[in-house]
Amino acid sequence: MDTYFLVNLLIIFVLSILVLFVCSYLRVPTMVGFLITGVVAGPFGLAFITDVDQVNTFAEIGVALLLFTIGLEFSFKNLIRVKKAVIIGGLVQVLTTIAAVYILLTFLGRSFGEAVFIGFLISLSSTAIVIKLLQQRGEIDSPYGKNTLAILIFQDLVTIPMMLLIPVLSGTGSGPANSLPVLLLQGCLFIVVVFISARWIVPRILFEAAKFRSKELFLFCILGICVAIAYLTSNAGLSLALGAFFAGLIIAESEFNLEALSDIIPFRDVFTSFFFISIGMLLNVHFFISNTIVIIIIVLGIIIIKFGTGSISALVLGLPVRTVLLIGFAMAQIGEFSFVLSQTGLQYSLISDETYQLFLSVSLITMACTPFMISAAPRIIDTLSDKKVLKRQLPEPEEAIRPDKPHELTDHIIIVGYGLNGQNVAKTARLSAIPYTIIEMNAETVKAEKEKGEPIFFGDATDEDVLKHAHIASARIILIVISDPVAIGLIVKHARLMNPGIHIIARTRYLGDVNELYKLGADEVVSEQFETSIELFTRILTRYLIPKKEIETFIEEIRKNAYVMLRDFPIPDLSYEEMKINNPEITIASVRLPEGSHFIEKTLSESAIRQDYHITILAIRRKNNVLTNPPGDEKFEEHDLVIVHGNAKDISRFIEQVQNLK
Repeated sequence: MDTYFLVNLLIIFVLSILVLFVCSYLRVPTMVGFLITGVVAGPFGLAFITDVDQVNTFAEIGVALLLFTIGLEFSFKNLIRVKKAVIIGGLVQVLTTIAAVYILLTFLGRSFGEAVFIGFLISLSSTAIVIKLLQQRGEIDSPYGKNTLAILIFQDLVTIPMMLLIPVLSGTGSGPANSLPVLLLQGCLFIVVVFISARWIVPRILFEAAKFRSKELFLFCILGICVAIAYLTSNAGLSLALGAFFAGLIIAESEFNLEALSDIIPFRDVFTSFFFISIGMLLNVHFFISNTIVIIIIVLGIIIIKFGTGSISALVLGLPVRTVLLIGFAMAQIGEFSFVLSQTGLQYSLISDETYQLFLSVSLITMACTPFMISAAPRIIDTLSDKKVLKRQLPEPEEAIRPDKPHELTDHIIIVGYGLNGQNVAKTARLSAIPYTIIEMNAETVKAEKEKGEPIFFGDATDEDVLKHAHIASARIILIVISDPVAIGLIVKHARLMNPGIHIIARTRYLGDVNELYKLGADEVVSEQFETSIELFTRILTRYLIPKKEIETFIEEIRKNAYVMLRDFPIPDLSYEEMKINNPEITIASVRLPEGSHFIEKTLSESAIRQDYHITILAIRRKNNVLTNPPGDEKFEEHDLVIVHGNAKDISRFIEQVQNLK
């Protein structure tokens, strides 16, 4: 083993730990910390690692492993569900970005090939960074999160034709092997190979490996498939990293994708961290210092362009203005696939070494700014909304999703969000003849539900005009069941101002959001995290035979004190576990009385169950009624469910006697 390589790894790990400690203390995103680690440790920083070739190898391995995990978590089934956002939104975003960059660079005197290629680089955003931030913020399932993910998916897939066009743009491929038809045929053949592998070859290999139930064999098969496909794509003129991404895609489409993902997940964060560290190492600090002003100007220009084209793509999809702007902020950086393309472009002399360093500097800054931009975006939008700077400027929705003409609604429920919770509330309200109206941001859902007769319309409930259309001034209750935590707070705030007497119920994912929503004006806040914990400890206490009344008091106390959990509560001295110490065989069981049982029509006293079997009857469940602690004169009936308590052997004797019809 090369000790120099081990020393380099040790330096990276130690420096990463120190930098991450500082970042955690200052609450700086860890991704920024990894970039800083790479810059400091690299040959252009403090030169702890000086071998540039080794750094390039680190970067190539890092991006390949990162893209493999992204591909592994990708699903064509999910892609089909958001096909409109992928195809239309993604295509508009990429084409408008390329066009804007091309016009700007040709005006500055750059060649056609270079201008288009740089447009390729800038059009791509970071799937890894944005998805991780959306997951951390709990926004991945929000309309903003879903549409952002759809556009990112298109960007990842469009890298293939971009890679194929690089030789054409460079002007070096005048021979038949590099002509556009040949390259397109090469790309089509590659897609066919991917399809055949995903459909028949890879599932068969993984099935044979899985039969032996060896995790080592299965893991090595996964990594072997990754390396093999990466090698094939590299020989086909595409990049190693792109091959790793498609290897992940192929495995993701097999029935063994969950097992493969579970094996890779422990390494995923390491791969992601390794990628950002290795990219940071490539940054020439001296070049950055010498060209600081130029770099900052370019960074601002790219953020403005990407924000604009991302917003346009969302606008074309007919999304509300708030979602449009959030997507614009999420797109405003350069992505990991751009590094793959840039290295290939450098090989084909589409960009110079100086342009490459400029690209690295700009890319790293946009990546580092992304967590801060996404975090600040809701506050910026809210500020502009409060000052009436933003107005709803969207195309007219389709007839099927356009709001009906206003009709008077009073004392009704406003349901914001038509997911599972919204559907259940709407169904209950309908069955109870309670008037209600639904606000939903998924156009396809609105269209489908309106055809079924649901009182639903398309709109963003953070917009006051939308709430007015829902007659919020005369509503009794507004129920907010959406996934965007910032939007929930804004809706609560507007609802309280527009109708001070309305009862506001909000659902949020995290316990930490509860107090803030109460401050904004919510009457009731349901935390999924908290309610899950209540359900869990309720079941635990029930199993320990804690009285139901005491459990209910416990829950009531917790809720009354604004979800302050794990406070002291007097638990009865004699627990079920303590009862078992004296008699380990003690248990609770139930038995149903069949037709013809000799216990039927006898009273509990006449049955002499306690005397004959030494067990106690706790309750009798009869149809929909439960008789707890039944009296001695209570008669058994057919199909009664008898719940008994006692020694396991005695209970077994009793059950045998009940089921014995002779």
